[in-house]
Amino acid sequence: MFFNPSRDEARNFLFESWRKRRAGELLTPLEDLAAQLIAKHPEYHAVLENPERHQDQDFLPEQGAANPFLHLMMHITIEEQISINQPAGIRAHFARLTRQFESEHDAQHRMMECLGEMIWQAQRNRNQPDAAIYLACLEKQ
Repeated sequence: MFFNPSRDEARNFLFESWRKRRAGELLTPLEDLAAQLIAKHPEYHAVLENPERHQDQDFLPEQGAANPFLHLMMHITIEEQISINQPAGIRAHFARLTRQFESEHDAQHRMMECLGEMIWQAQRNRNQPDAAIYLACLEKQ
């Protein structure tokens, strides 16, 4: 199933996944994945525990603010890519980076830089994301 939420849907998904995890409620597999990733990012817990305050908050790079929602959704994207090996070869890059950095989480952060580069270039050029850009960036990591 393709998961392509709007900004509000993505944020609500993360808020709800974290709320359910903290409350000990049953989670779907995707919610469980999100909650596991959130647990690895304690710096985002205060944001995710206060949806009323942060639902509409902008996190502007020029203000030095990291966007916790974007960061977590990129983790989910990378997890999905690895699970299905799409684009082809992504799983091998992940394995190599995990060995290099001795951490799956750190490997994903490096992959995130390349994923962000691909998305930025697609937006700048007004075209579809190009997996070749992503994979070429990963080759350099």
